[in-house]
Amino acid sequence: MKIKEKKAKSVITKSNLPNADFVINPYIGCQHACKYCYAEFLRRFTGHSGEEWGSFVDVKINAPDTIDTSKIKKEDLILIGSVTDPYQPVEAKYALTKKCLERLLDVQPKLEILTKSLLILRDINLLKKFKTLKIGVSIGILDEYYAKQLEPYVASPTQRLKVLRKLHEVGIFVYLFVSPIFPEISNISTLIDLAKNHTDEMLFENLNIRANNKNMILKFIEKNRPELKNSYIELSKNERYWWRSQLAIIEQCEKEKIKYKIYFNHNKK
Repeated sequence: MKIKEKKAKSVITKSNLPNADFVINPYIGCQHACKYCYAEFLRRFTGHSGEEWGSFVDVKINAPDTIDTSKIKKEDLILIGSVTDPYQPVEAKYALTKKCLERLLDVQPKLEILTKSLLILRDINLLKKFKTLKIGVSIGILDEYYAKQLEPYVASPTQRLKVLRKLHEVGIFVYLFVSPIFPEISNISTLIDLAKNHTDEMLFENLNIRANNKNMILKFIEKNRPELKNSYIELSKNERYWWRSQLAIIEQCEKEKIKYKIYFNHNKK
């Protein structure tokens, strides 16, 4: 793992995402090395074109100091971890996410954090001090054997469910982010059942096969579920599958009175 310390002009940037005004990413790259990660495209924009995704992390060593709190309003929504996990393993050493949170504490903006890491539990006492906070815990595949292949350096699905439960127990608004959904593999229904008593909301996102992750995903399918290969090759055109999945999710969530949002990309070509 190549760790490089860098100085950034600003760690907080305006967001192009529909549900956030600003984003904070204290790190470039991610040690989790998820095979399906859409953020892999960042390699060519950050001086890492020849490097494998998951093999490097740039640490924005001055990140907290670049946050100008005078320009942040209480009504602003800041997403921490829009492209890389803010609680990936390197955070244990540098604590940049924690320091950014400490910097924002007096301002009390609306905050949202998305992670797959157990490390977020380190900051529970700090997180509880924010009046408007949402934390998303991402789990796309429940089967631990499959998850280990696709997310080699991430806490197991079982451990992440425990993180979800712990955050919920201390009164933090927490949502389960079921993403990405792998057809015939993710086991969505069971995941909903396991998390329903420990979450305030559930979000669902389909697997998006792109040029940068297609080969890795198809290799995984060939190895583990070769009978699904053709359906995965045609997945981007298979609107019917996603519509059926969406209806099943809606039916189960409404039956269980679970608040939910579905972010499926239909009509993709």
